[in-house]
Amino acid sequence: MSETPRESLPVVVIGAGPVGLAAAAHLLERGLEPLVLEAGGDPGAAVASWGHVRLFSPWRYDVDAAARRLLADTGWAEPDPDTLPTGGDLVRDYLTPLAGALGDRVRYGARVTDVARDGADRSRSLGRERRPYLVRYTVGAETREVRARAVLDASGTYGTPNPLGPSGLRAVGEERAAGHLSGGLPDVLGVDRERFAGRTTLVVGMGHSAANTLLSLVDLAADEPGTRIVWAIRGGSPRRLYGGGSDDELPARGLLGTRLRDAVEAGGVELLTRVAIERLDVPAAPQDGVRVLGTARQDGVDGALDLRVDTIVNATGFRPDLDLLREIRLDLDPVVEAPRAIAPLIDPNHHSCGTVPAHGETELAHPDDGFYLVGMKSYGRAPTFLLATGYEQVRSVAAALAGDRAAADAVELNLPQTGVCSSDLALAADADGVVTPGALALAEASGGGCCAAPSGPQAVTLGLGAPPEAVGGCGGTTAEASGCGTSAAPAAQPEPVKAGFATGVGHGRSGDE
Repeated sequence: MSETPRESLPVVVIGAGPVGLAAAAHLLERGLEPLVLEAGGDPGAAVASWGHVRLFSPWRYDVDAAARRLLADTGWAEPDPDTLPTGGDLVRDYLTPLAGALGDRVRYGARVTDVARDGADRSRSLGRERRPYLVRYTVGAETREVRARAVLDASGTYGTPNPLGPSGLRAVGEERAAGHLSGGLPDVLGVDRERFAGRTTLVVGMGHSAANTLLSLVDLAADEPGTRIVWAIRGGSPRRLYGGGSDDELPARGLLGTRLRDAVEAGGVELLTRVAIERLDVPAAPQDGVRVLGTARQDGVDGALDLRVDTIVNATGFRPDLDLLREIRLDLDPVVEAPRAIAPLIDPNHHSCGTVPAHGETELAHPDDGFYLVGMKSYGRAPTFLLATGYEQVRSVAAALAGDRAAADAVELNLPQTGVCSSDLALAADADGVVTPGALALAEASGGGCCAAPSGPQAVTLGLGAPPEAVGGCGGTTAEASGCGTSAAPAAQPEPVKAGFATGVGHGRSGDE
């Protein structure tokens, strides 16, 4: 078969989320033609699904530099850089105008199913480096193909949540019970209120998303009699989420963690630990809910789990969908399924927020040249995604594809020493996303600004709701090295005992009992 010169083909970007659209902007600025394939019907479809959630970082850190330059020529009005957007704000005020500026370079309803080297399966090496990529995707019932000089997979992980069952596997019956699973970020007090009001909900997970959902359910229960809340975690204690004790390098000042602990101690939330969900049984009548079977510990006693609930909030984290890449030669870490070079920096078994150094094309490269995992998907199973890092990734990759090696290697992440990765900011923001100077000072005093050592970058967390490992805290660094806990509150203010989130987990998940 005849070979198409790679240089004459577009660069395919999978996903029209923040990082995918930023990649397209950088490629276009470099004189390369991008083609963005988005499975959803609109830009930022995954972000829109959690549109009620407020990001932890203000607008100034949520807009990519190349995207800003592209939008400047369209008359775009940039939002107030100091306010915190919701996911809905991000889609409406940034991603939609950006996709509009890219025009027909973005195709919607285009779900990528396979990526391969054109005319060569995974095992064929002869002439492989000359072959372009073949990207197969579906639009409705129609299957289409496009060839590409390079492929950037920015499809994220939001569509592939971790299963409820133990051992990384689905519980028996989990697929059949899908209608009773809400996903990790339901809008409990908004559009999803009717689903939860006066009903029994099981929340599974011990990250920020689970905590916020639990507290929303507590607020709902105050107005809706009959609302029952059960919280299931796999570990032996929720103290990592509460904050304090040996798990926390800062004082127990977590507003969110403190509220959750109070709700549990008051009986508003029933806590089950050491939970292993082995089976989900769905009765013939959907209104009868779902039966959850397995083992659990309650009030210090181990026993069988047999619980009937209406809805399960599966806030269990996410994993990358690698099925579409079976014919691509990847170099992935065996633990977190991230590119091998960046995996040690983000492995949740050993790291919490800490410092995540800027990294670029060199660290993201795979044996098949011209293929890259970028954005949240590049973090594999690690729970912390840094939006600013994602933007730097695609800037570097675009420079490398354009032949500018010096620019590709000059990776950096310059952010101020503020609480931009702290959930305090989102909690302290008013209805318009404005954080007052007093609230900002309180967030910084509670440890919100200690996500990086002085020699490293400040981590910025995209607002899916970072797990406790990713919010504030010092990761594996010492308080002295990072400055955590060293900045006192203004003398005129008392110690803010309830401002902050659980921080400073020394070894991520390995610190759980």
